[in-house]
Amino acid sequence: MNENETRKTNYAAIDIGSNAVRLLIKEIKEEQGKAHFSKVLMLRVPLRLGFDVFDIGKISEKKEKNMIRLMKAFRHLMKIYDVKHCRACATSAMRDAKNGMDIIKQIKKKTGVHIDIIDGQEEAKIIYNNHVEHMEDQKGNYMYVDVGGGSTEINLLSEGQLVCSRSYNIGTVRMLNNAVKDSEWERLKNDLAELAKSYPQTNIIGSGGNINKLYRLADKKNKKKMTMQVSVLQELHTRLKALSLEERMEQFGMKPDRADVIIPAGEIFLTIANIIGASYIHVPVIGLSDGIIDELYLQNKNNQPA
Repeated sequence: MNENETRKTNYAAIDIGSNAVRLLIKEIKEEQGKAHFSKVLMLRVPLRLGFDVFDIGKISEKKEKNMIRLMKAFRHLMKIYDVKHCRACATSAMRDAKNGMDIIKQIKKKTGVHIDIIDGQEEAKIIYNNHVEHMEDQKGNYMYVDVGGGSTEINLLSEGQLVCSRSYNIGTVRMLNNAVKDSEWERLKNDLAELAKSYPQTNIIGSGGNINKLYRLADKKNKKKMTMQVSVLQELHTRLKALSLEERMEQFGMKPDRADVIIPAGEIFLTIANIIGASYIHVPVIGLSDGIIDELYLQNKNNQPA
């Protein structure tokens, strides 16, 4: 492609999480050797697969039918928006579901959408790669924490370099189902305490719908740097926890599928912040879907003829 030419391509990512399923479509405009990303469509549907999986070990027939309906709808939307490249990834709930692979085969057969079940390490890597471009100006130690419905992914960054990636079966839907093992909490606490010794003064980069919502609700925050103090999160979490589900929905304008998971999410972030001694959380409002599109774009770019 000529340096002066402009090319526009639409990319899509489907993120099948334990709480919600998301479709993100972005237009990537390439001009003068630079890529500009702009969001075209973002849809979030609370299928809540994890409530089945972490309770009965599999996805119910009703939710399987709804997944097939949703993938058909997403496929039509991608056609309308002339999407050229797409990747669908399923995370913790589908990893744990006894019938996860069978459902993926049914979805492929009935909708043509191929879904990759990715493990915690790959999930962490995709999300981390997305943050590289957003964190170039950040020096020091950061713990990138993505809290989902079924698992929490952690990446430790030091001076912009990835030190390690970890995945823990600790998530908001799992906690609401009392399905987190004590041994998993111990593993997280021991791992992070060790890392905190070697990497002092580590702060958090938070990802996921819950921390985005908590950031928006926080009274005191640095909008320019997109940060909030851990003490501010603690105050907000205490206020929310004291309310009933209905009161949270009414007073803070939350949907029911956000009002319940926001409490365990706050607990996970605060637990991690306390172990590593973080003073603030940076909330760039991006996640797995953005990472999938970044990865697709880079793969496609590398395959382009010169």
